[in-house]
Amino acid sequence: MSPESLPFALLILLVELTIGGLWVLYFSQVRGQSTPSFVKFGATSVAVVAAITLVVAAQIEVGGDVDGYPLDGSYADELRWALAAVFGLTVLHAAATVRDQRIPALALGAAASVAGIVAIVFLTQVVVGPTWGFALVFSSFVIAALVLGAVSQGMVLGHWYLVTPRLPEQPLREMTGLLVVVMVIQMLLLVPALALPHDTVVTSVDTDILSNPFFYLRVGGGMVFAALLAWMAFDASGVRAMMSATGLLYIAMAL
Repeated sequence: MSPESLPFALLILLVELTIGGLWVLYFSQVRGQSTPSFVKFGATSVAVVAAITLVVAAQIEVGGDVDGYPLDGSYADELRWALAAVFGLTVLHAAATVRDQRIPALALGAAASVAGIVAIVFLTQVVVGPTWGFALVFSSFVIAALVLGAVSQGMVLGHWYLVTPRLPEQPLREMTGLLVVVMVIQMLLLVPALALPHDTVVTSVDTDILSNPFFYLRVGGGMVFAALLAWMAFDASGVRAMMSATGLLYIAMAL
């Protein structure tokens, strides 16, 4: 990855972390089984990350390409407005959650989640140019967001069990179970990503992806091994080994 492309990689990561974290937290909030203090902390942290994401998006100038990869800058403003909506709604959602206003919090969380989908739509439009089509790129962003949301929120939730071990295991088990499912889907998306026709992009990395050793490190370490850790965390949460599950999620998040 070239220095020129690092800001865009950071933006994509932050968008996925913000929106995925919001979706997973909102699911937990709707279920109503997680301890209220975790939901309040999670809602506040999502709003903070949303603010950082908006600042990064505002600072990046989207041109016609980055390191040879074509971009569609005509959707950049729409992306920023969508991220601004996500930020505003997550702040209101966090405020309602902290004040124990459940109905307004659920309504605002739903609105923020929809705004997140819109933001991912515009992000997809920015980068979709040389790829295999809108649907699969959009799907890959959604799945990646759920992966980041499940692993980050699950890791944070695990700390509540370390302080209060008698909390019900179902919330963490649901998050780790979701993480396993979406990571499997993410790996399956590699097949069409590699097999379907796409434009050839000349970048500073003048190597075919299947000839690049970092591709196999990413798949083996960042996906297969991380999915194995997620499964182990899911299994550990089922026998109430919450400290082990939390530690495994730490490693999975780092990958």
